[in-house]
Amino acid sequence: MKNYDKYQVGYFPPPTPHNEWVKKDHIEKAPRWCSVDLRDGNQALIVPMSLQEKVDFFKYLVSLGFKEIEVGFPAASETEYQFLRKLVDDKLIPDDVRIQVLTQSRKHIIKKTFDALKGVKKAVVHLYNSTSVAQREQVFKKEKPEIIKIAVEGAQLMNMHAAKNPDTDFAFEYSPESFTGTELDFAVEISNAVIDTWREGDADREIIINLPATVEMSMPHVYASQIEYMCANLHGREKLCISLHPHNDRGTGVAAAELGMLAGGDRIEGTLFGNGERTGNVDIVTLAMNLFSHGVDPELDFSNMPEVVENYEKYTDLKVHPRQPYGGSLVFAAFSGSHQDAISKGMRCRINDDRPYWDVPYLLIDPKDIGREYEADVIRINSQSGKGGVAHILEQNFGYVIPPQMREELGYMIKDISDHEHKELSPVEVYQAFAREYVNVFDPIDITDAVFKKASDYRSNNGMIAKIEVRMAGDDYQFEAIGNGRLDAISNALKQSPYTFDYKFITYSEHALSADSHSKAAAYVCIEDRDGNQFWGVGIHEDIILASVNALVSALNRENKKNHFVE
Repeated sequence: MKNYDKYQVGYFPPPTPHNEWVKKDHIEKAPRWCSVDLRDGNQALIVPMSLQEKVDFFKYLVSLGFKEIEVGFPAASETEYQFLRKLVDDKLIPDDVRIQVLTQSRKHIIKKTFDALKGVKKAVVHLYNSTSVAQREQVFKKEKPEIIKIAVEGAQLMNMHAAKNPDTDFAFEYSPESFTGTELDFAVEISNAVIDTWREGDADREIIINLPATVEMSMPHVYASQIEYMCANLHGREKLCISLHPHNDRGTGVAAAELGMLAGGDRIEGTLFGNGERTGNVDIVTLAMNLFSHGVDPELDFSNMPEVVENYEKYTDLKVHPRQPYGGSLVFAAFSGSHQDAISKGMRCRINDDRPYWDVPYLLIDPKDIGREYEADVIRINSQSGKGGVAHILEQNFGYVIPPQMREELGYMIKDISDHEHKELSPVEVYQAFAREYVNVFDPIDITDAVFKKASDYRSNNGMIAKIEVRMAGDDYQFEAIGNGRLDAISNALKQSPYTFDYKFITYSEHALSADSHSKAAAYVCIEDRDGNQFWGVGIHEDIILASVNALVSALNRENKKNHFVE
């Protein structure tokens, strides 16, 4: 690509090394979560949410467990003002939820913001002004002292208005907006000036310092080192809440947030599935579920992920990508044959071995923990699928335990169908193809009746006599023969027919299709012709003996397609 040389590093690493966070290998607890779906998320929509949609979305965010929700910029528009007032007047804010409002450092805007908050029990008032080199030089054309003055004057006004509203529990938040493009020593200076001003007004009031990657400019480890530097230099760090507000311009917002938490971040501002301006805000669903996957309670309830996706899409009119972590419709789907085989075996081990921890190959978490189903979501069948996946589908959905020796042949057959039709096959379509090819195939050979009796004088007293009625190519026959078991006796009887049956048994297995005492039985027979070609047949019947007879007949009819011994 051309023109790459016009770009340069526009961020500011710490002036001294701050990388203690590197020594930590995991996050030990969930951060405080603040949803900004109703502000950052809403302003990024082509068609912003209506008042009722915002109310409904607010209620849904509460149901997910959010205790801090930014509801908007009430002084910026009448719609946002009315939304906040509706929440207050209709008593829609639970006692344990703190709403957050945004304000610029301007006198009339701060006044209207506090007016909008009258009657609110708990609120965060979020003050911000831009501090980056680019903003100072190009937008505001102000020097550093002037930028600090703007922030401090806003902080003083907030002290004054809070004092006039003693019934509301106010927390104050400050953002040096465009923090990632700000010299760190200046970010520290302006933040400390605001901190000192607020503590003069009320030494016990909670102060949140929010450090936003308003534009994600650096690799995530640089952001983490910036956070650690700020934590080391802010006044009274032990009494502060350090909040992170990463955006996703470089596609590493989640990584930046996680490393930022290792570096000292206490709180995350983000949105469901990362909705926000440009490439979006940090994705709270992914962050929370990443914690969950490490055995940490995320303190948000995403146990019904399909519902989360449905509501998000309803309120935003945006679609969750099918490969979106955790929420996408295909995130657990395995089409690859080797993956399907490993998942199927892992699931079986988990059941048989009663494993205490989740460790199924290729599945980071148990899909059931977020309301997804193994049968519908994990093993998916297309032309890339393998024997293990097809067998898994038939077992999980229809109860057929396909013998290992049969799986490869069956897998290739299903793959060929998918390849020819250029589509994914549903479980029902897989079953229909399997049944059509292998199960109870009665043409042109059909044993319509079979009666057995013991032949105790035959060999080792295990002999059986089979008397069968057979229809072959439209003609009816009756045969009787003895064998060392039922299937052997039937084979011997068939060899009395005018047709030449030349095969040997390779394997046989059987099982009940369900635990129900009235369920059908399934039997599997494999025979081999004189050229070494093998043919499988599957029989089902309420009687296991007749199921085995049906399996043999099905195998013979499949052999007949190749050898044409019955025309």
